Amino acid sequence: MSLRLQAQNLACERDDRWLFRGLDLDIRAGEIVRVEGPNGSGKTTLLKILSGQLADYEGDLFWDDRPMRQSRDSFLSNLLYLGHAPGVKAALTPLENLTWYQAMAGQPKDEAARYAALEDVGLAGFEDLPAGQLSAGQQRRVALARLVLTPRPLWVLDEPFTAIDRDGVAALEQRLVAHARRGGCVLVTTHHELTPCAELRRIRLGGGGLDAGN
Repeated sequence: MSLRLQAQNLACERDDRWLFRGLDLDIRAGEIVRVEGPNGSGKTTLLKILSGQLADYEGDLFWDDRPMRQSRDSFLSNLLYLGHAPGVKAALTPLENLTWYQAMAGQPKDEAARYAALEDVGLAGFEDLPAGQLSAGQQRRVALARLVLTPRPLWVLDEPFTAIDRDGVAALEQRLVAHARRGGCVLVTTHHELTPCAELRRIRLGGGGLDAGN
């Protein structure tokens, strides 16, 4: 598999206004692609379209050089999407949330892997507390544990740095770079200014169009 996500002539309109149109994207293995733009420019909408969650758009999507409609199952089996909200169930503990994530991903229930993932994101000792008692940053770390728990090559991440502290930011940056260098791919929106690296490419939305560069 080439691990290649493409969009051709992509366009999306909301409330009689074009968020973007004429977008041509080519996202490949080994890249961290940051989608930038002012609030309301369509960053989250673009991520949802590219991750198969929204069908209200114009243009064509391709996965592994095949039309998305022909390769959707393969695409979804390689995708890990984390949305702007952490998606953590407050009544469940971090361990129970990860059990639920494993079930949703069709993974075997592996308790040792869940403990290891929580330790990796700095939540050792908090495994059995209801998530509703955790801070916003700790809840975000529960969500980020999925990056460890569920190995998928394509990460689509909407504001993953929200609410985490400086150490957590540095650790997540390192995780993104390591994933790209192992041949994975990261598509991310963030208000945090990512540390420049060879793997980082920027795409800017705004004014109904797109600017792309390194």
